[in-house]
Amino acid sequence: MQVMKWSALALAVTAGTTQLAFASAQSDSKGFVEDSSFDVLNKNYFFHRDFRNNGAGNGGSSDDQNYRQEWAHGITALYESGFTQGTVGFGVDAHGMLGLKLDSGRGTTGTGLLPIDSEGRAEDEYSYAGGAVKIQVSNTVLKYGDLMPTAPVFATGTARLFPGSATGFQVLSSEVEGLNIDAGHFTSIRDGSASTNSDGEITLAYAGAIDAGDVDYVGGSYAVNENLSVSLYGAELEDIWRQYYSNVNYNIPLAENQALNFDFNIYRTNEEGDELAGEIDNTTWSLAAAYSIGAHKFTLAHQQVNGDEPFDYISMDGGNAGDSIWLNNSVQYSDFNAANEKSWQVRYDLNMAEFGVPGLSFMARYIKGTDADGTHADPSGAYAGYGGDDGKEWERDLEVKYVFQEGAAKDLSIRVRHASWRANNDMGGYYSGGSSALDEIRVITEYPLDVL
Repeated sequence: MQVMKWSALALAVTAGTTQLAFASAQSDSKGFVEDSSFDVLNKNYFFHRDFRNNGAGNGGSSDDQNYRQEWAHGITALYESGFTQGTVGFGVDAHGMLGLKLDSGRGTTGTGLLPIDSEGRAEDEYSYAGGAVKIQVSNTVLKYGDLMPTAPVFATGTARLFPGSATGFQVLSSEVEGLNIDAGHFTSIRDGSASTNSDGEITLAYAGAIDAGDVDYVGGSYAVNENLSVSLYGAELEDIWRQYYSNVNYNIPLAENQALNFDFNIYRTNEEGDELAGEIDNTTWSLAAAYSIGAHKFTLAHQQVNGDEPFDYISMDGGNAGDSIWLNNSVQYSDFNAANEKSWQVRYDLNMAEFGVPGLSFMARYIKGTDADGTHADPSGAYAGYGGDDGKEWERDLEVKYVFQEGAAKDLSIRVRHASWRANNDMGGYYSGGSSALDEIRVITEYPLDVL
């Protein structure tokens, strides 16, 4: 643990004192009030998940729940001050969130949009507020408070009504042109799954709540040139694991409206300290190749889990799949992350701006996973019994999105997402609370307003 903490401190100090800096953000500061911003996001969310063969469990109101369906509206207000002028600048950030129930039933809760009371009913409304203080020197910012980190090893997700957050310190630095450094020390989280508790345990997406004291991470990304970028991160979840991440993204322009892109991601996870989740020896990677021509983009991706435990991660997005990790086959419902699982994805994107309808886009993808085998996990660990010896699954996602381009509704977006997921008993019985088939519809409307 001390190694990770001292590494983060050393990087922060180095970033703050390097002589290779380009323009200084602090020297350009106009002031606490003058550089302030205040934004409001209205988010309307309808969520329907139909368990095709019952046995849904997984956080619902009963183990034989047929479907989950809720409709909610969320209002997020975000204020970010500027920095006071001088060599050292001071500022504050604050945010407030209000969630309103539009529709929910006692037997259809569990979507993660609304908190549930002691009688199993969704709350009519809930709210949360948080904030942070910040200091800026040159191009380095130190923050403390209720934060929303976005590191590949510790990320706030947005899969539900509100983003999650975490309490702790964070250093963000860009002293060297093209190099962005991110380091943090956090002691608790509030996930985005309708939670108002900022002192929640650091929770794992698959192993669940384990009493981890804190998490430290450090890393960064570097733009080698306009077409090539690399990143490297390391994290330590006290007495559970050390996790490392790397990415290489390479874009090859082929013609005026054609390009080929390669995106490689890899995670390496090993047990640490008291091994509260048991033995972990997991390497998970994904590689995607995308060809763009005009309005069309075609993507092929492969993902592989090498390890007898599922690839796990710290969850702050209110759902297992989505945007808390940087793997190509982590999609709308499934992460395709079972022990030893191999998966392939084919995807097609269409941008209708090329046909005179700017703001309108379509997406379709299909992912198939095979060879999952969780029978060799540590029998005394958190992942024991997580899957049979021949797990198989597939998922099909369809999405249409429209963003208004002008007028009073400018920037208003409407997105409709549909997912179908199927699995055999060796997979479904463990990764979805008992169900091996589901269909899902999400309708998400977002309207951002720049007040300041």
